[in-house]
Amino acid sequence: MAVKAAAHIEAMSAFALANFGGHDRPTLAQNESAFPPSPRAVVAGQDAIARSHLYPDPDWTALREAIAQAHGVERNLILCGAGSMELISCTIAAFAGPGDEVLGTSYAYNFVASAAARTGAAYVRAAEQDFVVSVDGILAAVTPATRVVFVCNPGNPTGTRIRNADLLRLRAALRGDVLLVIDQAYGEFDDQDPRPVFALVARGDTVVLRTLSKAYGLAGARVGWGLFPPSVAAEVRKMQNSNQVTTASLAMAVAAVEDEAYMREIVARTARIRDRFAQDLRAAGYGVPESRTNFVLIRFPDVAAAEAAERALRGADIIVRGLGGYGLTDCLRATVGPQETMDQALRILIDMHGG
Repeated sequence: MAVKAAAHIEAMSAFALANFGGHDRPTLAQNESAFPPSPRAVVAGQDAIARSHLYPDPDWTALREAIAQAHGVERNLILCGAGSMELISCTIAAFAGPGDEVLGTSYAYNFVASAAARTGAAYVRAAEQDFVVSVDGILAAVTPATRVVFVCNPGNPTGTRIRNADLLRLRAALRGDVLLVIDQAYGEFDDQDPRPVFALVARGDTVVLRTLSKAYGLAGARVGWGLFPPSVAAEVRKMQNSNQVTTASLAMAVAAVEDEAYMREIVARTARIRDRFAQDLRAAGYGVPESRTNFVLIRFPDVAAAEAAERALRGADIIVRGLGGYGLTDCLRATVGPQETMDQALRILIDMHGG
């Protein structure tokens, strides 16, 4: 099965490059998949375009069923959205407002801060330790005004993760009126069993989010999903637009979720490229935390070195992400791309470090 999936990957990569030009200018700045979606998803999307005169299913029936089957979760707990960003935004809008606090961490996904600002809620950052979420740091930052605690695990832009046991400890220590939102956008790259975290939803005070943008290669289709307690889901749905996931995107998402073998091969292949890249950077003297995502964080000796590296890579038409918005001015984030692009980036970085 893995061999067949790998052959599909090669064929679809060539097709995408020849027909869409999507990788003729390598970019490692967006956390997109280096590989195209399942061929079954592509065919399903093409077929669905013929039904574009009809509105999409507002209840995402087929997709919820596919997700429930794939993850062994209850269908009625699933909400879908136009990417997990929509679900983040609507959840915060439903449960936080002026006078409330949304508590994240030092390097949590910055979109959460924007979503909180739109509601008038204050966004508070709990300190991380060595680029890793600290449960004790979060608990120390909770105040009577805290309404939502947001944890990105694995984290973006750090790539690090905490153990499921830490998340369970966090939930047990929080007040019952604090909604815990666990964003697992990169969950497929984490080798932990997701069931203990999914089970927290049954408490009624926890949401777990996922997306099809990363491991499933559907960033352009904009499909996210999450597990929501019924009482929480009722409030979040009030904030959502109806028909927000298109017919073609729904069809692609169903086919992608059902083609688990392809997704697993993509994850394994991405991890191999990532780990080799990270290991070689560490050997060259760079600071690179262990990543459980489809990208790596690269720490430089100082801000000037990071800026010089970004310029050198850009000169080779390789675009990486500067992290000044996170206060990580001495770091760059590089998404896993095609092997040849990663090798080229590595050579440039090693040469700059005197390797």
